[in-house]
Amino acid sequence: MKYTRSTALAAIVVAATLSLTACDGDDVGTDSSSNSSSSSSSSSSDGGSKAEGGANSEGGSGSDGSQAGNAKSGSGEGTGAAASGATETGGEVAFCKTEDLAIDATDAAPDADSGRIDIAMINRGSTTCSATGFAGVNIKDADTTSNPIERGHAQPRVTILKPGDAAVFNLAYSIDNTGESLASPTDIQVTPPNETHTVSLKWPAGAGEIKGAYPDVEVYPTHTTK
Repeated sequence: MKYTRSTALAAIVVAATLSLTACDGDDVGTDSSSNSSSSSSSSSSDGGSKAEGGANSEGGSGSDGSQAGNAKSGSGEGTGAAASGATETGGEVAFCKTEDLAIDATDAAPDADSGRIDIAMINRGSTTCSATGFAGVNIKDADTTSNPIERGHAQPRVTILKPGDAAVFNLAYSIDNTGESLASPTDIQVTPPNETHTVSLKWPAGAGEIKGAYPDVEVYPTHTTK
């Protein structure tokens, strides 16, 4: 009888042990599954974030690249437009060549004390040209010396000549009415603005004598006659 009770008790203890072991196994399985699920979720979430970050980064880079490309394109178009505008406004008009200009000098003194020689330049060429600036002027004296003329204090004006148009510049000086002038001009040597070829014109007959000497004569910039 004691043996039977002992056997039954032992069976109960074994059953209880097996039951506890089964419960512990279930808990471990549950924890493992939960951890695995959580890890998977976290990994998926992290992976997604990195992927989005990469996509945004690449997208941002692509966006910046496009903007840079557009900026360059815009810059290029702007340069082209500016160049076109410069052409349309005459910014690229070539300077008049001496060979295309009919040049003449006349006495234009406004009174008996103020000497002025007007030098006209007519565009006889077939294209529009620019005569903007100061002409180079030397006055040749009877003693065969050539005397450079200084520029007067004036700002050049844009002087664009279409075929047939005329520009003029003048030499200004004071007239010597004493008959004791030291200058005996015979010729005016003219080099148009931005040119190297010179033409020689006769000093206008009847022009007043120069008071002082050639350094007292001044040349002024060209302007149109219109």
